[in-house]
Amino acid sequence: MLKKILIGLAVLIIGFIATALLKSPEFRVERSIIIAAPPEAVFVWFNSHKKFNEFNPWLKMDPGAKVEYAGPETGVGSISTWDGKKTGKGKATITESKPNELIRLRMDWLEPMEGVSTVDYLFKTDGGKTTVTWAMYGKNESVLAKVMSLVFDCEAMCGPEFEKGLADVAELVTPTEAPKP
Repeated sequence: MLKKILIGLAVLIIGFIATALLKSPEFRVERSIIIAAPPEAVFVWFNSHKKFNEFNPWLKMDPGAKVEYAGPETGVGSISTWDGKKTGKGKATITESKPNELIRLRMDWLEPMEGVSTVDYLFKTDGGKTTVTWAMYGKNESVLAKVMSLVFDCEAMCGPEFEKGLADVAELVTPTEAPKP
């Protein structure tokens, strides 16, 4: 009986690893929102790590995280590092900044797992409104990363947080007025 249980367990583990190895290593999470403001009013909130951290959903989740800044205040070369109990440890570096069009970051994840991904913030104007798209993408190259991607779904973990962050920045850019008595 024990032998059958061990064989069954081995088959399950091998099947799990085989599924992970066959899974595409590429991942992408993307969310968009339309904000009733011109792109220059929205762009500034993403081109500065300090301003971004005013609505960063992960820092709201882990307000005790230690955050540090390096390099220029805004644009290419601006760096933010974080170390928190819930957020883990990592570094974000702005690698490209095209005013009111695109900001691209290199995300270096250090803990709880190491990895690298790219984050894009895209801004498209349409009649005084701006569509802001927040996208993160990359590859899970190691076997461990592929196995972990079966357990920790990037879409489920990041998509809702992107939505919260976009909604919060929309509120910062276009605050609603209090109802008049």
